[in-house]
Amino acid sequence: MAGTFIIGEKKIRPGVYQRRYKTGSVVAGARNGIGLGLIRANWGPLNTVVDFTPDTNVSRIFGSGNTEGLITEMFTGGLTSGHFVRIGTGGTAPTITLKDSADTDVVKITGAYVGDRAFTVSIRDSLTGAGRECIFYEGTTEFCKVAFEAGEKEPDALIAAMKEATTDFIATKLADGSGTMKECTQTAMTPGTQPTASPVEYSAGLDALYCVFGNCLCVDTDDVAIHLLVQAFIDRIYDNGYYAVACLAEPKSVAFDTRMTHAAAFNDEKVVYVLNSAENSAGVVYEGWRIAARIGGMIAAVASNMSLTHTVISGFAALHETLTPSQIEKALQRGCLVLTTNAAGQVWIEQGINTLITPDGDMDEGWKKIRRVKTRFELMQRVADGLDVLIGKVNNDPDGRATIISNIKGVISRMVGEKKLLQGDAFEDETNPPQGDSAWFVIEVDDIDSVEFIYLAYRFRYAAE
Repeated sequence: MAGTFIIGEKKIRPGVYQRRYKTGSVVAGARNGIGLGLIRANWGPLNTVVDFTPDTNVSRIFGSGNTEGLITEMFTGGLTSGHFVRIGTGGTAPTITLKDSADTDVVKITGAYVGDRAFTVSIRDSLTGAGRECIFYEGTTEFCKVAFEAGEKEPDALIAAMKEATTDFIATKLADGSGTMKECTQTAMTPGTQPTASPVEYSAGLDALYCVFGNCLCVDTDDVAIHLLVQAFIDRIYDNGYYAVACLAEPKSVAFDTRMTHAAAFNDEKVVYVLNSAENSAGVVYEGWRIAARIGGMIAAVASNMSLTHTVISGFAALHETLTPSQIEKALQRGCLVLTTNAAGQVWIEQGINTLITPDGDMDEGWKKIRRVKTRFELMQRVADGLDVLIGKVNNDPDGRATIISNIKGVISRMVGEKKLLQGDAFEDETNPPQGDSAWFVIEVDDIDSVEFIYLAYRFRYAAE
């Protein structure tokens, strides 16, 4: 006869008994190369997360001339995707009133977003058909075109067509008028005004990112008060299972010693502080939030089996602030990420470290390294991703807990194969026996560092003939 059994059970009757259980689920993969950022802009939704890929047109969504360059710099650093928030409250949107053939105001067009982005509008007969067109320009570049039906009810036709064709502008009817829209050529919209961007708005922008996953967060300001908000936010989301770091910087105009003091004050494995600046071949200076965005993109993108130490920064031609050997050593000891040059004169990262100087009693020296923090955060994230699907789906019995352990071991094994961990294991916590709906486990791993210090001992011998 055949039957089933549970662990520890001894049957009375002879026979074959079986049980089945899950040996593990699909191993969760790494989520890497994802950036987070706060910007100021003259277009786009406020306090709303907007998703970007490397192909997304930044200026189309957020305009230009403000700090939307942070997004470009992070992608240049290597992002594969990003989530960005335009911060601010208040402000007004651009508007224009269009007339009919009798010079009566018939349609009012309002920008969907506040800000001083400058647009002009043309109404004309279609060049390719029998209809008419409403064209929005930014400078001499066509921003969008709305085709509408010609006839005796053109205001209504334009309003209906705009609802279908664009989310950037809203048209409302003021009057029926003659029914025929008057032609105009690149008539300027009345400019809108910019929203307020104070610490309150930055705090609201951070809240918008609260439940969005990312590897590295950057902000478009050198303001120390905002930097402290960022650190508090990073700490808060870490406590809730989001494993991100922040990359910050201040410009050269801030005294060298002051910058080092600010870096050391963070003393946080989740905060990277870029100390000095560089410039590209055109002489454009990268300092403050701009250099932080470039390095932040690199931090987000680098695989956790690689180090940023001695990584050359693409596009940089020279240092804007060269440090002496003693300054470099002092800065490294204060938790600063320092830019130096290699033998070929290329700008590179001296050492991939964060601002952690004094680890607490629960931390080892590995938490000072960007690579090892990324490895450990990746392990935590992949384990959590794999176990989330098991919550409420397995019993708190030996079989269920074995399934959990198998899942964790699967992540460890995969990361060992990826050269991110040396070895590791997972097992039930004997000091905390399972009870009710709770179970405790221990995960022990040895992560890997890169070779960053090579010591050579040369032994020379003078040999007589």
